[in-house]
Amino acid sequence: MHTRAYIINITLCLGGLLFASCGKQYTAEQTVKDFVAENMQDGVETSGVDFADLGTTRHINDTLVAKMRKNGAPLFKSGIQYAQAPAGDLFYLRMRYLYQGDTLQNTFYLDSTLTQVVAFK
Repeated sequence: MHTRAYIINITLCLGGLLFASCGKQYTAEQTVKDFVAENMQDGVETSGVDFADLGTTRHINDTLVAKMRKNGAPLFKSGIQYAQAPAGDLFYLRMRYLYQGDTLQNTFYLDSTLTQVVAFK
């Protein structure tokens, strides 16, 4: 009996973790989609948007954030307003899309709440 209860508890815990992970992925994707819609240059039409798995990094410091903000990326407006870069780990999400037959990719760095883009490249 204890073995069966153990297996049920493990299954429920793993299901909960999967559900929580999917929620974070969805939130991050929506944040990036909104950011792209607001900051892509006027008249740029993309298709085939695909996202990689959400990840975390601690290798992005203030200097790198400032450089990414200054450089921007092709197809995006200049003078984009960003959220303040938090201390510590950042989440990142890679987005692939098609533009005029070419597959392009950008990486977006998000705050810990996954509601604001801090920088992208």
